[in-house]
Amino acid sequence: MTIPPIIFWVAAVITMLAAAVPVTGERLTRFATLTDLSVTAANARQVIDHFAGLRRWRLIVLTVAAPLACFTDDPFYLVLGWCAVSVFRDVRLPAPVSHAHDDARIYRGAWLLGLGGAVLAGGYLLTDRGVTPARLAHAVIVITVAAAVPLAARSLTARPAPEASDDSARAESAIRRWSARTLYLSGTAIVLSGALLTPGQPSQRELPEYSMPTSFPERRAVFTTVGKYKAPTCPWFDQLDDPCRSWLVNGEPFPQAAPYIIRKGGAPQRAPFVRSPDKKAVVYLDKRDRRLVYQDAEGVHHLTGRLADTEVPTPVFAGQNRYVSLVRDGTQITDTTTWTTVSIPGAQQVHDLNESGIVVTTVSQVLVLDHRGKTRMSLPLRKIKDAPEDTYHLRSDGRRLVVIRGREMRVETFDPETGRRVSGVVPVFPGDDFLGLGLGWSKQGPFLVRGNMSERVYYLDLATGKLWRRKR
Repeated sequence: MTIPPIIFWVAAVITMLAAAVPVTGERLTRFATLTDLSVTAANARQVIDHFAGLRRWRLIVLTVAAPLACFTDDPFYLVLGWCAVSVFRDVRLPAPVSHAHDDARIYRGAWLLGLGGAVLAGGYLLTDRGVTPARLAHAVIVITVAAAVPLAARSLTARPAPEASDDSARAESAIRRWSARTLYLSGTAIVLSGALLTPGQPSQRELPEYSMPTSFPERRAVFTTVGKYKAPTCPWFDQLDDPCRSWLVNGEPFPQAAPYIIRKGGAPQRAPFVRSPDKKAVVYLDKRDRRLVYQDAEGVHHLTGRLADTEVPTPVFAGQNRYVSLVRDGTQITDTTTWTTVSIPGAQQVHDLNESGIVVTTVSQVLVLDHRGKTRMSLPLRKIKDAPEDTYHLRSDGRRLVVIRGREMRVETFDPETGRRVSGVVPVFPGDDFLGLGLGWSKQGPFLVRGNMSERVYYLDLATGKLWRRKR
């Protein structure tokens, strides 16, 4: 059970106030009654100094122990702070040889029983729940107290010095018997609390050691526009209903999306979750039925059947949000307007996709296909080490394919109907600038390119290589 931190602070304040209470006449009278001591002018100061010294050292120790208990959420340190002075103030090395008083034997028996119980309880907790820094600190303190109590007891039960007066000798004997009683009781309290009291848990998160698997809620989160989304932040843990173990959409849990998948021979990784460029749809792996799902404000559409984690493809939006391609050992392309699909065996990457066709690459070829998957044109795929990859752009009417050769900065134009190369130009940019990126065809018609250094956008004449700036 988690104890609120305020409880520790209240307990610490009460303990400090109790320790600060001055030595009263009632306390001295009770001491005299229990020890059969006749308090005289000769020994009164001796008794008062004993209890005043005990009070002073207890306050000093609690000044350290109380904040430690509050900041660690560990009540054991309050018990230790109150009782430690009674245990350690009379430890002497070497301890004098003595015999226990008859009235101390009862408390010594209680101490031995308490110590045995503490050893059994502490050993069980360490083996059953594991070693933690807090339990290790408790164990060290318990062992230290177990060693200190016999040493202090031998010192306390020694006879008073022979030269002491009768009244002083009787007071010294009473104080030692009283201290022996307090020693055994304080030692018993420390070892039992050290074994049984455990630190409180942080109040912001409360997780049991074991939780039965719980199913995710049946509700399905909805949205109109996905302003932002965030991946799970907790380490992988199966079937726990916790917001940090689910995807967040617009700051709210999205429980229908699977947070993790486990691929063969690999560590758990985040399940696919992709937002469309227009922020109005997402594609994700459904947590319950393990199917890839397209969801927008209008509802849910399943893109695949049930998948094993090792079979989950990578989803990519294309064609101005209209198409979703699923790539893995081939590509499946779904039109999110008609919900028709086309499968392209061997396709490893989709480069361009519009209403007139699809451009993909396989292991060895660049293919231009129609939406039935029929090949219109093919080119050998170039792979040059340490050179930028070639990029491909298909005009919206399907009549031209532009290939930008990353190594030579050459722009080549092909006719997909015949496969013939129409032109090849190397644009010359102003100053030290050079070709950075092809941007596709503009609404006005010409092809757009961007300079690598200046990031300025130019119109490009594909036949002549001439560049000119577009008017704003």
